[in-house]
Amino acid sequence: MSRPEKRIIISGGGTGGHIFPAVAIADGLKKRLGDPEILFIGAKGRMEMEKVPAAGYPIEGLWISGIQRKLTVKNLSFPFKLISSLMKARKIIRKFKPDVAVGTGGYASGPMLRVASRKGIPSLIQEQNSFPGITNRILSRTVDKICVAFEGMEKHFPASRIVITGNPVRKDILELTGKEEEGHKFFDLGKGLKTVLIIGGSQGARSINLALGQQLEKILEAGVQLIWQCGPTFYDRAIEIQQQLTGKKADRVKIFDFISRMDLAYAAADIVISRAGAIAISELCIAGNPVILVPLPGAAEDHQTKNAEALQNKDAAILLRDDKLDEELADTLGSLLNDEEKQQLMRSNIHMLAKPEATEKIVEEIIKLLESK
Repeated sequence: MSRPEKRIIISGGGTGGHIFPAVAIADGLKKRLGDPEILFIGAKGRMEMEKVPAAGYPIEGLWISGIQRKLTVKNLSFPFKLISSLMKARKIIRKFKPDVAVGTGGYASGPMLRVASRKGIPSLIQEQNSFPGITNRILSRTVDKICVAFEGMEKHFPASRIVITGNPVRKDILELTGKEEEGHKFFDLGKGLKTVLIIGGSQGARSINLALGQQLEKILEAGVQLIWQCGPTFYDRAIEIQQQLTGKKADRVKIFDFISRMDLAYAAADIVISRAGAIAISELCIAGNPVILVPLPGAAEDHQTKNAEALQNKDAAILLRDDKLDEELADTLGSLLNDEEKQQLMRSNIHMLAKPEATEKIVEEIIKLLESK
């Protein structure tokens, strides 16, 4: 006997770190439940309004944003946005009649999950980081389940509701075997050259971009080629830097504001330079690339540095501090490129930290909530 159709709301966005886990969970639910009706809820004007439909799911937007940490006139509109979003969330729930609501963090998940849990709809949140964002800290008081990636989260959330699952990653990243040649074709890479992938999150990382731009000639002298995801705000500058390269070096730098096929990027890469966000690390552990991690300074509770240190302590990554980029990026990369033994050790060690079953574990918790209704 087949399961009856289920209606599921998934809310999360603002950054790829919230959107991609949400899409992975949706894909996992479709695999388990057959054909559930899934509706995404995002924040108007944020990247989820584009990325979620591209992944094949409908989405509705709330007029919501975060509170700025510094005093600014933008904060004056926040109460009106919150009221508007709560009202629309109630309207969506009345119309859609969800059986369960899932939140992965971000501005929109706050109003949506708050209304859902208050109306008695089974609800679950997924926290990617070792230090949770304010939205999930507030929601944890009322939701039924909290899926986390790190141990010791009892200091932030009610212990009785916590389930350690790991972080979900995009389905295509779980399936990298045999994609190296496809990746080389996709990015128009040359043969016989080591490939370095530079990623700073879905919006790029300015300090990594600037340091790379300053040291690009020196890096290319090592005979490598680059896949450089620089983000939309740095894209024009990156193209200018590329055009200033001498000889044929420009042909070895492939610049993108956003990479839609990260599976092919990981498959093609020999070494990765990346921020140390939780989702990035979860993907890197599965991909198994040797990686230089550059934690974002100023992240809450400095959690990116803690993430990177955890890998470095296991010889699974190299930690390069943001304030050392200008001095040490090219030399650190060059040293790793010249040490095949270290690369192999890092590949082995980072692979052992992977949790490819995270999505299935989260989906199982959602199904339990569905069955308890």
